[in-house]
Amino acid sequence: MRASLLHDSVTLDDIAGVISKMTGIPLNNLMKGEKDKLLDMEVILQQHVVGQDEAIHAVADAVRLQRAGLTSDKRPIASFMFLGPTGTGKTELTKQLAEFLFNDKLAVIRFDMSEFQEKHSVLRLIGSPPGYVGYEDSGELTEAVRRKPYAVVLFDEFEKAHKDVSKLLLQVLDEGSLTDSHGKHIDFRNTIIVMTSNIGQEILLADKDANSEGVIKDSVKTEIIENLRLHYPPEFLNRLDDVLVFNRLSKSSLRNILEIRLDEILERLSDKRITLSLTDEVKAHLADKGYDPIYGARPLNRTLQKEVLNPLAMLLIKGQVREGEHVNVKLKNSEVVVEPNHAEEVVGRGPQSQ
Repeated sequence: MRASLLHDSVTLDDIAGVISKMTGIPLNNLMKGEKDKLLDMEVILQQHVVGQDEAIHAVADAVRLQRAGLTSDKRPIASFMFLGPTGTGKTELTKQLAEFLFNDKLAVIRFDMSEFQEKHSVLRLIGSPPGYVGYEDSGELTEAVRRKPYAVVLFDEFEKAHKDVSKLLLQVLDEGSLTDSHGKHIDFRNTIIVMTSNIGQEILLADKDANSEGVIKDSVKTEIIENLRLHYPPEFLNRLDDVLVFNRLSKSSLRNILEIRLDEILERLSDKRITLSLTDEVKAHLADKGYDPIYGARPLNRTLQKEVLNPLAMLLIKGQVREGEHVNVKLKNSEVVVEPNHAEEVVGRGPQSQ
């Protein structure tokens, strides 16, 4: 065992690992080319983000364009505005982009733009000017990117931010840098800028003609983007690589999302060597009960927690499920029941728990 951990000479892997820790540059970027990975980018992202093939393809094209050296090297890797219904994968695609490019799903610098509605709050992003309270403190945006230069910067619910935020970001989108209140130039060239927005939500809610797969018509997307142009000036929107409207989630998409969520649960249970199986009837029940074209995947997540995870947690706490055991999830009398194979007591959602 010791022989596999220790060696007599410093290898390329050792050097790459040290440099990666010191600089924040992802290890795969130091060790090998990205050719195969970039060519399969859509396939990789589609394993985690369901029903948004058009958006994924547009994001992949923009990243490949930059990686091929066909865009300005003075700008961020890419910049996007994500529009569309809530719960359709806008934030999830952002996380998967971070995982894909930087091998770290946590390489996301997120700002809730509802905290930046007032004009004075915009200064928090770059720091207060000399003579103002808080001048000694670094800007929240500039300091975060300085510490983590390889990241996806997410501005969530961007429509809630003061209009001066979009003016501030013009320099980032155009020159790939931003100057903080102390005069330091912060490099944004190794970041991806993503803004999510609910602009046009009322148009989507009024649209009853999305097809069975949830795909929104081009005419509706055009109307949403026209609405977006009423909120932001051309010089801002023209600097974005793309404005993408996410589709609604269909029932078939929701079933695929359910499988992804179940895989995540199985991965967490694997630490305890516990396995879990759901019958097709249970999966159909959960997907049907969790389907809501307005709120996307969020109702499914709540349904899965209420009907499967909560009863499973009870079994774990009671000691009725132990390491190395298998848990069956079945549908009985239209109720989801979670039971260990050896259990004397069945824990489920009975009428009294509703």
